[in-house]
Amino acid sequence: MRVVNDPNSTPVARSRPHESPRAERNFLEGPKSRWFELRRALRVFGELIRGFRALHFVGPCVTMFGSARIGENSPHYALARETAALIAARGWTIMTGGGPGLMEAANRGARDAGGRSIGCNIQLPHEQRPNPYLDAMVEFRYFFVRKLMLVKYSYAFIVLPGGFGTMDELFEIVTLIQTGKVRDFPVVLMGVAYWQGLLSFLTSMQVAGAIELADVERLVVTDDPMVALAALDACCHRHFGSLKPPAAPRPTRILAESLPGH
Repeated sequence: MRVVNDPNSTPVARSRPHESPRAERNFLEGPKSRWFELRRALRVFGELIRGFRALHFVGPCVTMFGSARIGENSPHYALARETAALIAARGWTIMTGGGPGLMEAANRGARDAGGRSIGCNIQLPHEQRPNPYLDAMVEFRYFFVRKLMLVKYSYAFIVLPGGFGTMDELFEIVTLIQTGKVRDFPVVLMGVAYWQGLLSFLTSMQVAGAIELADVERLVVTDDPMVALAALDACCHRHFGSLKPPAAPRPTRILAESLPGH
C-alpha cells in the first residue's frame, strides 16, 4: 500500500424492460424447473452479448467506482470530478456504474474535459438512476454481468468512498489481480482518511497470513488526482510503451456495429 500525496453531449440510454425484484429473487432461490433455468441462462447470455456489442468500441477505459449516496456538496464529489477530468484529458474513456453521486461526478469530470463518458447502469427498485453526463449507457438486470463489463474494458480502477457496492467492486478487482485473472493494472483509492479503517484491517489480514504484503502494497492511496494520473501513466508506459492509450477497435457494417451513442 502506498499513501501518496505528491506526484514525483446528450446521454443515449439503451434501456431494457424492467424485471421485477421478485423475478430476480426467484432466479437466486435455488433450483427451479429446467425451462425456467434455460430461459434465465438465455437471458444472461443475451445481456452479455448486448454489453459486448455496446462497449466494444468505447475505447480504453478507466473505471471509477463510488457511492451513489454522496452528493455534490461533498469534497469527495469534487475530487472525483477533478480526477476524471485529468484522466479523460489524457485520452481515456471514463466508465462508471452510471448512477448518481460519485459516479455522476466522474462522468461529469469526463464531460468537463471533452472526454468520453460511459455508464453501466443496474436496474434497482430505488436509488439507481442514470446520471445526465453519459454519452452512452448500457443497462443491466444482473450485477455479475454489469461487474464483468466494468472490469473487461478497463486498464485502471479508481475507487472513491462508497458502501457495500463499492466494497464488492474493489475486492473483486483485487482478487482478480491477486489470482492473475486480470493484469496488474493500477488500483487507486481516493480519500486517505476514508480508507484508513480498511487499510488497518488489510494489514491485520496480512499479519495473519491471509494475504501477502504485495497484495496490500499494490494499492495506491491518495488525495491527489495527479498521483492517480501518474499511476495510470506508469502502467500505460509499461504495457504499451507510451502515455497514450491504445486505439479502440473500429465497427464494421457487415456485423451491424456502430459507435456508442450512434
